[in-house]
Amino acid sequence: MFEQNIYFLGIGGIGMSALARYFHNNGIRVAGYDRTRSAITDALQQDGISIVYDDNISEDYLLQLQDRFPVESTLVVRTPAVPDDQSIYTYFREHDYRVRKRAEVLGLVTQHKRALCVAGTHGKTTTSTILAHILYGSHLGCNAFLGGISCNYLSNLLIRPDSDLAVIEADEFDRSFWHLTPAMTVITAIDPDHLDIYGTPEAYQEGFDVYANKVQEAIVLKKGYHLHHPSAKVYTYSASEQADFYADNILVEDGHLYFDLHLPDGATPLSKLELGVPVWVNIENSVAAAALAWLNGAGEKEIRHGLATYAGVQRRFNIHVNNPQVAYVDDYAHHPTELKNSIESVRKLFPHRYVIGVFQPHLFTRTRDFADEFAAVLSTVDELVLLPIYPAREQPIQGVSSQMLLSRTTCPNKHLVQKNDLVALIHDLVANHPSSVVLSLGAGDIDRLVPTIKQNLLQR
Repeated sequence: MFEQNIYFLGIGGIGMSALARYFHNNGIRVAGYDRTRSAITDALQQDGISIVYDDNISEDYLLQLQDRFPVESTLVVRTPAVPDDQSIYTYFREHDYRVRKRAEVLGLVTQHKRALCVAGTHGKTTTSTILAHILYGSHLGCNAFLGGISCNYLSNLLIRPDSDLAVIEADEFDRSFWHLTPAMTVITAIDPDHLDIYGTPEAYQEGFDVYANKVQEAIVLKKGYHLHHPSAKVYTYSASEQADFYADNILVEDGHLYFDLHLPDGATPLSKLELGVPVWVNIENSVAAAALAWLNGAGEKEIRHGLATYAGVQRRFNIHVNNPQVAYVDDYAHHPTELKNSIESVRKLFPHRYVIGVFQPHLFTRTRDFADEFAAVLSTVDELVLLPIYPAREQPIQGVSSQMLLSRTTCPNKHLVQKNDLVALIHDLVANHPSSVVLSLGAGDIDRLVPTIKQNLLQR
């Protein structure tokens, strides 16, 4: 199915690294490039995968490429984050290497497995990781390509050669999920995003309609959203109202969170399921994951055990500090709806505490397209700290900045700071507000400050 060698451009990305691990474990020679060293690239190198970080590639390295990765037996996999003028990518193009997008390669993998995909604007990573954890520990087993590092397995890749199931996070960016062949899918939300790619909310919806028509058997769709002419059976799910799969009798008891799961077709409800990560939004994610697991043959004991032992995903509402003086939560949220869910979860978990929200906007286009929505939800914290926009793959847009966003918020206590000044500012704000909770948010590189923030708060 694949060449003897695969070279990954942008190998440190969460989706790329899972594929790299998968092929490396299947005996294919793997190497790659990334702009920045990270915990993910360090782990890949410890597994024996060669990685280069220098953009100014030497002649010696290119000669090694010719020798170790000849054009006739090498596939190059590229992430859109790698620019067209990157030197290794330029070399591969000039020498007629076969180049494919990550999504195309993942799509080929799904053609050889029974693909259970999780799509949607929000909650993809958490829902797919819960689903993978339920199935991996069940009699069914599964392989999984995840969009985050599972805290249960400390990896974004699960491999069970004896299972034909593959849990896939289906990313709508760049219409990547069109390359997949899902047997079944969860669709968590169709709130417009990535308008730099789709152009309009209507085109974004149409992107999901195209994806839905690729599903072969069943779609588990959050109630309230609609798909045009899906080719599969559609089930609805909800954490707040009746649906084909839904939660009720939600109970918070001594720091534990329980709910009953109702099933379709007259099946007996699963009573008092416990969430291993007792975050309110995980009720909804767990209903979706349990629904797809149940439709594929997972039993009550397996679903119950999977939900109770689920340990979360790195950077998905992780509680790093929790004492009477201060709590610290870090979350990957980067869309207005995700920020709203995260802030509301903090309010429910830590009532009566002073909420200090720290947000690093991700992408100039997203900040521009949802500026009013961002401003409204950021105005709901007690004190707001904004970092400059993380550009990722984009160039600046005139008039679009964190200062523009800050000026639109109505939060009376607000700051705009550089990353180098963030830890000191948080220290001062917490000192002025005993019994506070710090919530850091964003999909950029704010996560690299998390260990320092945590250490500083624990030393108080």
